[in-house]
Amino acid sequence: MTNGIMKKSLTVLVLPLLLIGCTTNPYTGERQVSRAAQYGGIGAVVCGLIGAAESGQRARNAAAGCGVIGAGVGAYMDVQEAELRQELQGTGVQVQRNGDQLDLIMPGNVTFNTDQYNIRPEFHPVLNSVAQVLYKYNDTRLQIYGHTDSTGSADYNYNLSNRRAASVASYLASQGVDQGRIMSQGMGPDQPIASNQTEAGRAQNRRVELQIIAAPR
Repeated sequence: MTNGIMKKSLTVLVLPLLLIGCTTNPYTGERQVSRAAQYGGIGAVVCGLIGAAESGQRARNAAAGCGVIGAGVGAYMDVQEAELRQELQGTGVQVQRNGDQLDLIMPGNVTFNTDQYNIRPEFHPVLNSVAQVLYKYNDTRLQIYGHTDSTGSADYNYNLSNRRAASVASYLASQGVDQGRIMSQGMGPDQPIASNQTEAGRAQNRRVELQIIAAPR
């Protein structure tokens, strides 16, 4: 098969894949191509053209990078996001996307009893689901931050937030997530996301955030 015919064939093969990868935007109702399909389709074209144009050792060396091209960091995070949203639906844990970073926001009243840092037993199944996804997608780093409101002394809040972050980190490690991927830190009241002047605002500030970041290659 000539290079020209090979290129045309690859294009014909990839277009249906992009169509299959179409999803419905839940906010607009419009059909769109998912980022995973975009990256996968582009990667298939690039890798196919490499194979058509190269031969021997050069082709094998070029193809070694095709896994990264075909999946892409964005697509890798897309799939994790979808699984986490499915697992955490209705649990009170928020899933937020920030570029190629995923943030899981765990309200303090859901995760811990008042002024305690031991994880509530009823929250264990939620963290078990998170751990399963994190174990499956292990090309990520995990940063866990504990936060408090501004009530009470600074030393108390820093200590409590640090212990809560460490508790989440320890539990995930106990469920098979590589501890080398995990960093935990207490931030105390330093990074509020709402006003500490109201009870509703203080409740939002009492939280643990798990940031899932693509590991550098």
